[in-house]
Amino acid sequence: MKSYRQELWFESPKRREIIHIQPQIEACLQASGIQEGLLLCNAMHITASVFINDNEGGLHQDFEAWLEKLAPEKPYSQYRHNGFEDNGDAHLKRTIMGREVVVAVTKGRLDLGPWEQIFYYELDGKRRKRVLVKIIGE
Repeated sequence: MKSYRQELWFESPKRREIIHIQPQIEACLQASGIQEGLLLCNAMHITASVFINDNEGGLHQDFEAWLEKLAPEKPYSQYRHNGFEDNGDAHLKRTIMGREVVVAVTKGRLDLGPWEQIFYYELDGKRRKRVLVKIIGE
């Protein structure tokens, strides 16, 4: 069995941003040479998420509005976590959106549904953060 590991780095100028990362993931898969296996892609920071959904702007705005209702950024004083930092809401939003995705690799391609795409969701931006891509298989 072969194994491939790559770190991708992102730095959003905004506090929150959804970034389409499927092209970078597909480049990793091509570089790995793996034809059959599994691909893991996970955020390496507790205030960021990797998720799969539709690449549609209205839906992305809906995610933002929904998450803001569930865990509003302000007032910062509503979160016991906030003291040194002001990102208590980002921790909660990440819990809802998830840490990682696992995708089957079949015939050298990501085995996704017709509208499924991979995204990085920055929830507390303005600094560099990592995403891990790990692929195992033959």
